[in-house]
Amino acid sequence: MQLMTGDEYVESIRNMNWNIWMGGEKIENHVDNPILRPSLNCLKLSYDMALDPAYEDLMTVTSHLTGNKINRFSHIHRSTDDLMKKVKMQRLMGRKTGSCFQRCVICDGSNALYATTYDIDQKYGTAYFERFKRYMIDVQNKDLIVAGALTDPKGDRSIPPTKQSDPDMYLRVVERRGDGVVVSGAKAHLTGITNAHEVFVMPTMALSPEDKDYAIAFSVPTDAQGITIIVGRQSCDERKLEDGDIDVGNSVFGGVEGLTIFDRVFVPNERIFLNGETDFVGLLVERFAGYHRNSYGGCKVGVGDVLIGAAALIADYNGIAKASHVKDKIIEMIHLNETLFSGGIASSANGVKTASGNYYIDLLLANVCKQNVTRFPYEICRLAEDIAGGIVVTAPSEKDLRSDAVGHYVEKYLKGANGVSAETRLRALRLIENLTLGTSAVGYRTESMHGAGSPQAQRIMIQRQANLEEKKKLAKTLARIEQ
Repeated sequence: MQLMTGDEYVESIRNMNWNIWMGGEKIENHVDNPILRPSLNCLKLSYDMALDPAYEDLMTVTSHLTGNKINRFSHIHRSTDDLMKKVKMQRLMGRKTGSCFQRCVICDGSNALYATTYDIDQKYGTAYFERFKRYMIDVQNKDLIVAGALTDPKGDRSIPPTKQSDPDMYLRVVERRGDGVVVSGAKAHLTGITNAHEVFVMPTMALSPEDKDYAIAFSVPTDAQGITIIVGRQSCDERKLEDGDIDVGNSVFGGVEGLTIFDRVFVPNERIFLNGETDFVGLLVERFAGYHRNSYGGCKVGVGDVLIGAAALIADYNGIAKASHVKDKIIEMIHLNETLFSGGIASSANGVKTASGNYYIDLLLANVCKQNVTRFPYEICRLAEDIAGGIVVTAPSEKDLRSDAVGHYVEKYLKGANGVSAETRLRALRLIENLTLGTSAVGYRTESMHGAGSPQAQRIMIQRQANLEEKKKLAKTLARIEQ
């Protein structure tokens, strides 16, 4: 099958049998829902850009499994060049959408599982690797979107899955059959879940042997019987229901997250890629986290580019662009953003080939990259808000601007320097608000902290990967200290 167009993708999502809830109501047509449609537009764009010759080198690649041209988001990395192009593609998508574009989790998860299923087969003689390759061929040939599901609700985080008072706090196998398994539980924070053809599930953390029923990795259609999606509420999301487009900030694109319930969902054997091998769960999670932390050096940087541009615009509109302190703040924003990109590229360039044949990132540098992501976007947001001024959170609404009674006051008193209209200035301010405080902040500001694991998780991996004993030996050698 050829790559789908954006319109073909939208219709393929429309034709599925969804069970989506939002605001206490079942959503019968989420494709055209004004709150949810901006998130779908991000995915639609990823299809259209793959067919645009201007972006072909980044957005598409030849599959080593089929020899066909595929979307790079469905690719199994074959070189460090692939790893670097993934990060560059993610930056490009962030620049184009100013939002989370929702395809990174499966890109990273599929590569983690590709390598790990091979390793499991080598130890246990299972057939997961070939099964997973067949699955990826199907995903690539059909040009599917696959959402990644990792984070369990967890309940009491101080105790393991089997000790929870409610065993469903971690997704688990509740019944084993000859033709597959039945699973129950939930997964939280599912990025892009309402826009995906399939949902791919992995454990959320390393497990002990007694947690065998929780050691399950699989994929099923997102409209499978027993799946219920409850859309997460975002700041300012109901502005999308209003007439006009100024107050939304970014009216075309946006992200979506959801709590996804698995109520006795059947998973056939051919869709199971790990089933009880608890000794490989930690490795699988570590590999996924490494790939995903590397990705943040691209996606967050692209959105950062948009925020830097908006800050520079509002400086122009406010007539302060030539002030030395404003120039310095914008330089600092650029410096921080490019530092994040450097981490993504460096961890890709230092990637290594796994036993399965795909390429894995430099784990230490990927964690350093993500540790910086937990900090730098917050400073970039702070500086953007500083440059914009308090008006970014006190500006009147678009309805006031359009009002026959008071609109002329808004136009008179909120116009900018050099004839910049109040509407133009308000559009820039609302974009800054959207990126730092509104719906896009979910995929930029807050996700920078918690996405791909908490800051402490990265610090633990940095400690493990730093090889401190080797550094001690270097110091001893130069200091001529006896070993």
